[in-house]
Amino acid sequence: MLGHLDLMKIALILLALLSLSVARPAIADEIEVDLELVLMVDVSRSMTERELEIQRRGYAEALQSDSVFSAVQSGLLQRVAITYIEWAGTQEVVVGWRVVQTRADLDAFARSLTSKFNPALRRTSISGALSYGTAQLNNNIYKGLRRVIDISGDGPNNQGRYVVQARDEALAQGIIINGLPLMTREGMGNSWHLDDLDVYYRNCVIGGPGSFVIPVLDWADFAEAVRRKLILEMVATPQPDILVQVQSTSRDPSDCQIGEKIWRDRQQYWGDP
Repeated sequence: MLGHLDLMKIALILLALLSLSVARPAIADEIEVDLELVLMVDVSRSMTERELEIQRRGYAEALQSDSVFSAVQSGLLQRVAITYIEWAGTQEVVVGWRVVQTRADLDAFARSLTSKFNPALRRTSISGALSYGTAQLNNNIYKGLRRVIDISGDGPNNQGRYVVQARDEALAQGIIINGLPLMTREGMGNSWHLDDLDVYYRNCVIGGPGSFVIPVLDWADFAEAVRRKLILEMVATPQPDILVQVQSTSRDPSDCQIGEKIWRDRQQYWGDP
């Protein structure tokens, strides 16, 4: 007859086996990909409806290009997991995680982007966007050889915690951050404009091996900038930082709290809530 200690040992063994049987399916269910890519796209209130549409159509055009398809095929596994998220003070998933492997996959993703356009009237929280993108990478079913947050925006962070805190948390988890600063002088105008936004993105937003900044100086160049960016991210070849210098202003783009300072100055002058 089994003693009390023997029964306890058997129970512990059974519990251990049960825990292994529960854990294994989660590992087996992971889908291996060359790249997990979060596309974080600015829709804050400084963006016009025209700019929102240009961004959606620009991404759609880039995704349907021959060169982006070739970049997908260049990987070891020849498949990439992508999600498209619009952000401002909050975030909205426009297209959830999808694996793109064929031209049909890329076309379907592009069609989802252009099905509707929703204007937004909110502030700019790059830090919130980075934290949200990090969570998206940590809580999906994919296992990428690389994990990248690709963030676009037309101004510095002015809401939430400081951007360098969110950036450093992502980098500590092996996530690469690339930037697409939008420097077109449209939208709400000079009150939020930072001439050297590309320098701000380089100093305060991006990071990780091969990270880069591709500025957009004219909306006519947007689709080409996105195409170039996607190729650099998908081919997995480390690149030197890409940066276009522009004329400096009294606003210091190397100050990672410049957006918060502009917001405080605006509140004091105009009495904004």
